Amino acid sequence: MKVLQVLPELNSGGVERGTLEFADYLIQKGHQSFVLSNGGRLVPELTASGSKHIQLSVHKKSLFSLRHIFRVKRLLETENFDIVHLRSRMPAWIVYLAWNLISKSKRPKLVTTVHGFYSVNPYSAIMTKGETIICVSKSVKKYVLKNYPSAKNKKIKVIYRGVDTNHYHSNYKPSDEWLAKWNRQNKHLKNQFILTLPGRISAWKGQEDFMEIIRFLKHRKLPIHGLVVGDVHPNKKSYYRILKKKLYHLKLNKNITFLGHRKDIHQIMYCSDLIISCSKDPEAFGRVTLEALSIGKPVFAYAHGGVREQLTELLPEGMIKPDKLSSMKTKLAHYIESEKSLKPKENKRFTLKVMNAKILKVYESLLH
Repeated sequence: MKVLQVLPELNSGGVERGTLEFADYLIQKGHQSFVLSNGGRLVPELTASGSKHIQLSVHKKSLFSLRHIFRVKRLLETENFDIVHLRSRMPAWIVYLAWNLISKSKRPKLVTTVHGFYSVNPYSAIMTKGETIICVSKSVKKYVLKNYPSAKNKKIKVIYRGVDTNHYHSNYKPSDEWLAKWNRQNKHLKNQFILTLPGRISAWKGQEDFMEIIRFLKHRKLPIHGLVVGDVHPNKKSYYRILKKKLYHLKLNKNITFLGHRKDIHQIMYCSDLIISCSKDPEAFGRVTLEALSIGKPVFAYAHGGVREQLTELLPEGMIKPDKLSSMKTKLAHYIESEKSLKPKENKRFTLKVMNAKILKVYESLLH
């Protein structure tokens, strides 16, 4: 098969990582893999494994981006892709309109993946235009069916996101070299209970709740330190400055460290005692919480969306009622003070192997 995946950019995030992993899988299975995006830091990693990258500014949410429609139409006609897989709204509109201009007998098969709880409007409806619609969790499927009744007439498949169990498993341990460097650079973390909040800097990701949690635990005289690991998008720099001001206002500058974007996030999670998810809105899936659970780290999270589905399967004790900050604080304090240890169940359901095989099966069923 000749497959084209389409997304805005290749910098960081779950959608981007999933695209790369599936591209690698296609190559391993002897298929041709192409990705169309505006580019980004992950492009060298994509092409190193044999996939080809096509750069086009399909990422800007602007009517001006529609100027690319005829260029994309020529691309689809020239390359004769078997499958086009759309993973994000703005690029999906460009590619779908181009695809629609091609005669039905010559069109590639069209797949869309609904990666999030998108705002309900005609713009978001593009993600229901696929001949098969993939939803990354049961929560997302329920959301799609509720808000887009026309989707009931389409093939909808729930295919959970998955982690590579060769890297994310209960016996995982970073290299001695990495550990030595980490301990050397972070001597202030010795004898501290380390709570880590992974995720891009954004108000809905709950960094402010995280600060309140650390503040509460600090007042309980617990030896606590918080790590915030996540990218600061150019659009979020002003919010990041607000967070830093609040950090000093609450006198937590010695208790919380912002690490920014890190490629070694699962090594950092290994060195953490507990992972937190404070997302205000439900995560469509929540890849990073799954990574933590898969390496045997306990996760306490507001239990909604895909994260709830993960915790139900792997660690029910980590579920906190959504937006119940007081419950999160109290439960964490009791857990730390009890000195007990929670261990997630082994992850056999949410794996990269299962996910990739199911997506490939969707492609094959469309072509046959």
